[in-house]
Amino acid sequence: MTQTTTLAVPAELTATELELLARVPDGLYIDGQWQAGSGEQITVTDPSTGTVIKRIANADAADGMRALDAAVAASESWAATAPRVRAEILRRAFDLLQERKNDFALLMTMEMGKPLSEALGEVAYGGEFLRWFSEEAVRISGRYGQNPEGTGTMVVSQRPVGPCFLITPWNFPLAMATRKVAPALAAGCTVVIKPAELTPLTTLLFVQLLEDAGVPAGVVNVITTSTSSAVSGPIIADPRLRKLSFTGSTAVGQRLIQQAAQGVLRTSMELGGNAPFVVFEDADLDKAVDGAMLAKFRNIGQACTAANRFIVHESVAAEFTERLADRVRALAMGRGTETGVSIGPLVSEKAVSETAALVADAVERGAELVIGGRRPEGPGSFFEPTVLAGVQPGSDILSNEIFGPVVGITTFSDEAEAVRLANDTEYGLISYVFTQDVARGHRMIEKLDTGMMGLNTGLVSNAAAPFGGVKQSGLGREGGLEGIHEYLSTKYTLIPAS
Repeated sequence: MTQTTTLAVPAELTATELELLARVPDGLYIDGQWQAGSGEQITVTDPSTGTVIKRIANADAADGMRALDAAVAASESWAATAPRVRAEILRRAFDLLQERKNDFALLMTMEMGKPLSEALGEVAYGGEFLRWFSEEAVRISGRYGQNPEGTGTMVVSQRPVGPCFLITPWNFPLAMATRKVAPALAAGCTVVIKPAELTPLTTLLFVQLLEDAGVPAGVVNVITTSTSSAVSGPIIADPRLRKLSFTGSTAVGQRLIQQAAQGVLRTSMELGGNAPFVVFEDADLDKAVDGAMLAKFRNIGQACTAANRFIVHESVAAEFTERLADRVRALAMGRGTETGVSIGPLVSEKAVSETAALVADAVERGAELVIGGRRPEGPGSFFEPTVLAGVQPGSDILSNEIFGPVVGITTFSDEAEAVRLANDTEYGLISYVFTQDVARGHRMIEKLDTGMMGLNTGLVSNAAAPFGGVKQSGLGREGGLEGIHEYLSTKYTLIPAS
């Protein structure tokens, strides 16, 4: 095992960081007002140092219901607001985000750990949902025409579903908020948003930006809490709520779907992944390695879209592994604000322990540890970027979502085996395939059971594309033309012929 980097972690926060943290709201945002929570404050820590960087309000169930009350009260007026007005507010939010991009990027790096360059990339990506859905707000359409029998006119219209509860994860704190809030507001829905306890600061700053952009009181409400189930349960059970959108683990998503069933809520669920990364014998290995670095190490591997199982043809596996290991050796690890750092900390100590356990199990079952595999000395929740070769069937790393900077490589001998291995999971979010055979590429599009696929690329996310999976990776789609329809209900009216 070879340590890949010297850890770069500064001792203290800079004046710029302290000034930014002072400007981040520390309250709940309900009905256009920043308010104190009812419980003890939540402490937010910097995972690169383990130090507390801010304390914020902690909502209880009563606070959650007040937020829903505000969303319900504002629902009728917001739904009646002209689409152009809603569009212009979202466009102003996009423009403000461009002006404040450095603040958002730095804040994400501090509370989540991703390198600053990647945080800037998330600001750009998250902003596109504001711009895209500002454009979609004025394109909500219906149908009008004679029915086949000629006995009347059919009018098909789209209406906002109503108040929405949006639950976002910790790993992309800005993009997951904009990906849900933007289509909801564009469709004419009001929202209560609950960010993850680990990374709530970005959402608080984003809601402040929405306020500055002109979002009316009650249209967007944010509650931060350390007792998620106790706060979310009454909101989901309330008959006034009409939509639930969640991004997170499949286990939590399954429980939420059960709760939502009682009120027959519209649901959008973006859940776990176990993405196969398939490299065929004819692949351009330079592109495959570039794609692997993107698909695996973006966000320190903490993404549901991260490549989880590297399935490489036996004839090129050794060369692919060597090339990838060389690239991994060059990765600098440390606090994301430091120059040249490309691997930040994992989000928590628990994440480090879980990642280490997956690596240990794979090695115990016969995998070769090519590089990494250790937690470096020093502060923070870091884990070395790791490459494992010869991962054996039955290893936990093949069935569990890694959520860490670990590559596990297994081999195959023919196309049929590659398809079988790739589909051998209950998940179906995304797959990656590298081949120069066009016909084979089209076969993989048809044969791989995933909602998304990258063909000769390791990055597919785009605000204009429908994001989502099949099987236990979720329900519904976010982004694209499909995204706004998750927040609309279809109404049909018949006008009899005179």
